[in-house]
Parts: sequence; structure tokens; C-alpha cells
Amino acid sequence: MTLGGTLATGSGARETRGVARGGLANVAGSALAGGTGVVVTWIVARSLGQAEAGAFFSATAAFVLAGGLAKLGTGTGLVYWPARLRATGRSHLLGACLRTGLTPVVVFSLALAVAMWIAAPEIAHGVRGVADALRVLALFIPLQALTDVLLTVTRGYRSMRPTVLIDRVLRSCLQILAVGAIGLFAASSLPAFAMAWAVPYLPVTILSAYAARSAYLAGRPADATSPRAERRQLRREFWLFTGPRALAAVAQLALQRVDVLLVAALSGLGAAAVYAVAGRFVILIQFANQGISQSVQPRLAEALSTGDRDAANRLYQVATGWLVLITWPVNLLVILFAPHYLRFFGDEYTSGTPVVRLLAAAMLVATGCGMVDMVLSMAGRTSLNLGNVLVALAVTIGLDVLLIPRWGAIGAAAGLAGAMLANNLLPLIQVFRGARLHPFGPGTRAAALLSAGCFGVLPRAVTALTGDGPAGLALAATAAIATFGAGAWLLRERLELGAFTRRNPQEAS
Repeated sequence: MTLGGTLATGSGARETRGVARGGLANVAGSALAGGTGVVVTWIVARSLGQAEAGAFFSATAAFVLAGGLAKLGTGTGLVYWPARLRATGRSHLLGACLRTGLTPVVVFSLALAVAMWIAAPEIAHGVRGVADALRVLALFIPLQALTDVLLTVTRGYRSMRPTVLIDRVLRSCLQILAVGAIGLFAASSLPAFAMAWAVPYLPVTILSAYAARSAYLAGRPADATSPRAERRQLRREFWLFTGPRALAAVAQLALQRVDVLLVAALSGLGAAAVYAVAGRFVILIQFANQGISQSVQPRLAEALSTGDRDAANRLYQVATGWLVLITWPVNLLVILFAPHYLRFFGDEYTSGTPVVRLLAAAMLVATGCGMVDMVLSMAGRTSLNLGNVLVALAVTIGLDVLLIPRWGAIGAAAGLAGAMLANNLLPLIQVFRGARLHPFGPGTRAAALLSAGCFGVLPRAVTALTGDGPAGLALAATAAIATFGAGAWLLRERLELGAFTRRNPQEAS
């Protein structure tokens, strides 16, 4: 491909290596966070009855929704605008930009915490322990929102380390230790599990504030003064860009969490527990997506801000190839091992096997499109992004209301799968038509074919010969992993895997 050849050296290669270094650390941290999330789910599912576990997952879903609302879409604005200000020679406005994004988040998150505290009994509908759990979680809504926004600030300065160390590693490890302690040594109750799950936000918020301040001071120009009129103009432009993304971020979180709440309301807490457990692997895939996306985001914003669409397209395609290489094997293995995966949480959860397989198939399409919604936002099309997410939310709610009463968890899975397709295929068309960007470079195609062959076709051939018992599945997985590793090595140039290890001597300085 001509584009890959012309940009394989120089600034394009440097950007690729920068994404690789940041992305690798972020994906590793995301894998840890996703893995600990699965373990926390296992502890809760094993410690509480199915109905109480469903109540816990519903309460934490409400907490995440409230925290997402409190961020007001600044997760995009605080990457896009600092990158744009630096790229266009207006670094003196960085302090004003950060204050513009942070202050409303503090105020609004406190208001939402008070609202959740007051409304907890009504939300709980008399279910034992749920109101107390919601009130415990309400205390931590401002900390959750601030942690995410402060770490966004550090990523806007191209620093992935605080996100990996503070959020992915520290918070995840503290959560699993605290929840594990409650499960092992204390009386298992919803409020106790809620407190253990949320309390790690206190230390990580403090550390995130320190990291954001350090990043700002390190990058602050000698003369950081700016006229009032210029600051006023920045505030107006910041919220014109971020406002649609604020609504889109809330709708995006609703896509990820509202289905659990709807299953609980329409089919009972037991069905909600089965659905939450069955769909837990989706969050692991989303963490991997975030890990690469967050590394690409500031570089993509700078490329698009300066009109360098060739560099932007290269970043998008290379990152999508890596995303497919990481996530497609996981999705295909989950499809193969679905009943065994669910039995890990308890025999009563194996009824969720169709849920797992349907969501995994939808995730193959979603990850094949790459981080397309982020690309659309970095191209300045936040209004289109909002429209797409609202369409997807309407799809999932419509299908959920129609299908959950009859089909339970599988109905919710159909709703989420439909939303995934809408929320990826619509922006894929818009990014190509509006910015002439697409994710289907040589690396993406190679990663897709390699993953599908090794983890889709090969295991089926092996189990057709040996059977689908434990021995046959183990042999199929071993053959798939060995063949995949050999294939990735042979295709390393096309996949640009050298970016993770190789450094051009001309870049050393």
C-alpha cells in the first residue's frame, strides 16, 4: 500500500512507535483491569445469591452512569483542545482550557451525588440493602468523575503512565483486595460490597490530581498569560465542541449499562445477574479498545488539527490492526468456551451461553471498525457522534423493551448487539465520506484473516476430529495459540509489530 510505504519512516514511523509504546502499556494495564473485574464479578456471584448479585451489578451500573454524566463529555474535550492548542501555537491558553473543563465537573458531580443519595429509596423499590448500597456509592460519584477527568488531562499531554499505573493497576488491585476481603472475612452484604468496590477511588483521585498538576506544570510555557477575550472565546469553542460529546458520552455509557437495569426491571434480578456475568468479557474487550484508543487520541487530534490526513489515516489503520490482533482471538475463544467460561461463576449461570456467543459475534464487527467513534470526534464531528449514539441507544432500548419480557437475558443481548452494529457502522460510513479515513489497511486485513483462521476455523476442524470434550477443546486451543503466534511472527512487518521493539537510531536525541 502506497500510504504505508511513504510513511513507514520519518515522522509517521515515530508516531507509530509512540502509539505502540503508550498503547502496549495501556493495553497491559487494561488487561489487568479487565481480569480483576472478572475476578470481582466471580467473588460477588459466589458470595451473594443470584438476586443479590443482580442487585449489586444494577447498583454499580447506576453508579457508572452517574459518573459518566458528571464528566460532561470532557473526556474528549480535554484531549482534543490541549492537543489543538499546542499544535496551533496557543499553549498559553492551556491553563484556561483545563479550568474550563474541570470546574463544571466538580460542581455537577456533587449535585448528582446528592440527587442519588436522596433518590436511593425510590430507585431501590424496597429491595433489601439496595438503597444503602446506592447511598454508599453516591458518596464516591465526585471521586469517580474527577479521577477520569484528571487522568484525561495527563493523556492530553501524551502521558499514558498515570492512567495505567493509577487507574488500571492501582484501582483495580485495591478493588479486588477490598472486595475479596469482604467476601472472605466479613458478613456478605450489598452495602459492604459496594463500599469495598468504591473506596479505592479515594486514593486514586488524590494521585490523579498530582499527576495532572505535574503534567500541566511540565508543559506550561514561560508566559502563560492570556487576554480575557481570548479566554472567553476558548470557553465558547470548548463547550460548542464538548457539549454534543457530553450527551454522547452519557448515551454511550447508557448503552453499556442500561441493559442490566432493564433486565432487572423487566425480567428480575436473577436474570440481571446471569446477563451481567455473561457479558463481563465485553468490558474486557472495551478496556483493550480504550487502551489503544487513548494512546492514539492526542496524536490523531494533532494530525487532524494540522490537516495531515495521511498521518491520521495511518494511525487509524495501524491501531485498528493491533486492536483486531488482540481482541478477535479473545472473542473467538469465548465463543468456543462459552459454557465452560460461565460455569466458572456457578452452574446456575450456564443458561447465559447464547448471550455470550451473540455478544462475542457482535464484538467482532465492532472491533473490526476500530476506535471509529473517537476518530469521528477528533475530526470535529461531535454532533454526528451524538446522533449515532442516540440511534444506537434507541435501538438497544427498543429491542430490550420488546424482547426482554419474553426472552430475558438473550433479549437484552440482542438489543446490545444491534446497538453495537449501529454505533460502529454509522460512524464508519461518516468518517469515510467526511474525512476519507478508514480502518481497513493491510495490517487490519492480515490481523483479521490470521485471527479468524487460527481461532475460528482451526479449532472447529480439531474438535470435529477429536470431539468437543475437555481434551478436544484443550487441543484445539493449544493448536490455535501456537499457529497464531507463528503467523503473527511471519506477518510482523505487515502488522507493524516492530514498532513495539524497534527504535530508529535517527530518533535518538
